[in-house]
Amino acid sequence: MGRQLFKSTAIVGSMTLISRILGFVRDMLIARIFGVDGATDAFFVAFKIPNFLRRLFAEGAFAHAFVPVLADYKEQGSQAALKLFVDRTAGTLALILMLLTLIGTVAAPLLILLLAPGFAWQGTQHDLAVLMLQITFPYLLFIGLVAFAGGILNVHGKFAVPALTPVFLNICMIAAAIWLAPLMNEPVVALAWGVFAAGVVQMLFQIPALARLGLMPKFRLGFDDPGVKKLMGIMLPAIFSVSITQINLLLDTLIASFLTVGSVSWLYYSDRLVEFPLGILGLALGTVILPGLAKNYAAEDDVAFSNSLDWGLRLVFLVGMPATIGLFLLAEPMLSTLFQYNEFSIADVHYAGMSLRAYSIGLLGYILIKVLVPGFTARQDMKTPVRYGIHAMIVSLVLNVVLVFPLAHAGLALATSLGAFFNAALLLKKLRKEKVYQPVSGWGLFFIRVLLASAAMSATLYYLVDASWWNQWSSGERVINLLKWILVGLLIYSATLVLTGIRLPHLTVAQGINQHVK
Repeated sequence: MGRQLFKSTAIVGSMTLISRILGFVRDMLIARIFGVDGATDAFFVAFKIPNFLRRLFAEGAFAHAFVPVLADYKEQGSQAALKLFVDRTAGTLALILMLLTLIGTVAAPLLILLLAPGFAWQGTQHDLAVLMLQITFPYLLFIGLVAFAGGILNVHGKFAVPALTPVFLNICMIAAAIWLAPLMNEPVVALAWGVFAAGVVQMLFQIPALARLGLMPKFRLGFDDPGVKKLMGIMLPAIFSVSITQINLLLDTLIASFLTVGSVSWLYYSDRLVEFPLGILGLALGTVILPGLAKNYAAEDDVAFSNSLDWGLRLVFLVGMPATIGLFLLAEPMLSTLFQYNEFSIADVHYAGMSLRAYSIGLLGYILIKVLVPGFTARQDMKTPVRYGIHAMIVSLVLNVVLVFPLAHAGLALATSLGAFFNAALLLKKLRKEKVYQPVSGWGLFFIRVLLASAAMSATLYYLVDASWWNQWSSGERVINLLKWILVGLLIYSATLVLTGIRLPHLTVAQGINQHVK
């Protein structure tokens, strides 16, 4: 079981790595071609909604609601019953998504007013954001169907195709920035068309894999179907429970629209860097653990359920700690290497670095949520994550108001980070209280060893890296030196882990996780 989890996580993580690397290429091009100004702020606000929906459906709510119900059909029902449920879910979901897409496109001016009220004072910026949102909003329909197909494939152990699918968003946006933008009166609008095209391509990419499983859906309405009713009943709370961090990021954008021009873009670029390890580890773990937990719950195997959570949590700390340290201590070198060209200035690097350090503080919290929420949703308990999510969102909102005055846009990022930790703490406490999760022995010594390795890595990077060097180097020198210090940091971290007794191969066996901490 543990070995299969490790293998599946590696597959999803590697596919996500490809997507994230292309995402960086995309953002480097955007920074180089479009810079940081009112037009890019308008695009990033318009892009927030489809990007939010992508994370919500492809990486969040729909999967958490759909996968456990689908797993029940797969484990207990016939292939014919499974196919009928798939057909009826497809038709019902498609109708709902089409209606929402139509409403969202018509209501785009109101949505921009709600998301970025500060734009209303700048008519051109507001109108540009509305236009781009109307172009990108149909992405909701496409990505919802992509998430539906991905859920079917994941339940059947086919993780590679859904994990690779996000690559096409980056490819389409890169193509739009290079070839379409020069042809348009307002070049940044080309990016919106790139998002639209990506939705179509991503949807088409799922079809061959579904056909091979014999589960290519026939769209039938199924509002009266018991399985569809059950799915819809848990969908709404799932939407909220797994998207608290994303909602907080939207609130950050709302407040940032009132701050200095460029604040929205600085938050966007820093969030993109945090999304790199969050996507590779957090998304991979959440995607792989959910079907396994749902299967364990259906089989009433409480020990395997708890062991899977324990395995995921240990991997979060083992990999999340060096990622957090790297993002915090190498914030400006990373931003300078990736984005400081042409229109993206030294000042932009500095201000984006402030928010990147603030976001990096919450990285462990973000990843923990990805692992802990499936502990509830796999048991079809959506209410608890919703309740705790509301608490966390209130805490983040209060902190936004408190921190935005002394720290400006970085205060918004820090508030989101602290809210993520608060949310994760509530989820973990509840799982422990209900004895759903019972830690394997050895956590104390495991923490000590990870902290020692983290301290060694932090000291090395803090004393040896001078961020001011990057401004004086060419792009090639920046890349070489950044890779050098990332490698040095990881070598110090890994060597310290090995010297203190941790053996990484033990993590491939969930039941034997405690072997490396004895």
